[in-house]
Amino acid sequence: MGAYLLRRCLMTLPTLLIVAVIVFLLMRLVPGDPVSVMVGDMADPATITAITRNLGLDQPLPVQFLRWLGNILTGDFGTSITTGEAVLPAMLHRLGVTAQIVLISMALAMLIAVPAGMLAAWRQNKATDMVITGLLVLFISVPSFWVGLLLILLFGVQLGWLPTVGYVAITDDPVQGLLYLILPCASLVLVEMGVVARMMRSGMIDVLRLDYITHARAKGLAEGPVLWRHAFPNAFAPTLTFIGLLLGSLLGGAVVIETVFTLPGLGRFLVDAIEARDYPVIQGCLLLVAMIRILVNLAVDLAYPLLDPRVQL
Repeated sequence: MGAYLLRRCLMTLPTLLIVAVIVFLLMRLVPGDPVSVMVGDMADPATITAITRNLGLDQPLPVQFLRWLGNILTGDFGTSITTGEAVLPAMLHRLGVTAQIVLISMALAMLIAVPAGMLAAWRQNKATDMVITGLLVLFISVPSFWVGLLLILLFGVQLGWLPTVGYVAITDDPVQGLLYLILPCASLVLVEMGVVARMMRSGMIDVLRLDYITHARAKGLAEGPVLWRHAFPNAFAPTLTFIGLLLGSLLGGAVVIETVFTLPGLGRFLVDAIEARDYPVIQGCLLLVAMIRILVNLAVDLAYPLLDPRVQL
């Protein structure tokens, strides 16, 4: 296990370096000048030249890249050009907001979707399967932002039960913080539940057709142990891979939901930075997103032996 972890950690280094090079070069190819965005159209050329020199943007690209990479290695992700914030603390603060919504919604989605997918597979082509599959197709087909808007209209505007937009940190006010998270989490749960349950149903159908399941039933085992003890571990492995990919993607920023509910999450932070050509923030956020995806995939790989003892790390 230790050697595997060390090997995987070393493998992430070239991946992160490639991501850093691509992100840096792509940002320089995007039309627009961050200094012009900062000072506006009325600034004189002397001011623009001074700010450009102060930010180091007048240096050759290799020099800019090596300077940025050297700072990253020391934990210095730079300072936002537009807001003056230190990039690393700003990213971590916004990642905390995104993580609250994504982790809560993913946990709820798995609690509902996995049993629903197993039930649909067990009752394949029966009325129960058709009802569950129809609901799952409906959940997948509806965009998350539209679900969010409907929830705002129903529970925020019409009934007045829940706050509609904004954010309160749970550490500041636990009750209000949870109330502000209900609608964003509910919007994500419906969409995540649909795709996870579909994956679970598909994997479970394949496993239930295998000979060892028939053998278990022939021995007289009840359906509960057959499903949960013998079929579930093998059927859940592909779903776990998909959950890892989905979790990595959402932790990188649930942009649409954060925009609909005006949440100060990582995705909205990145979009605002792109609009302002804020190079340090964009580069830092994309590098952080790549690291999140790598760590989530590593966690998924480490979980495989728990489901299938044949997998050796």
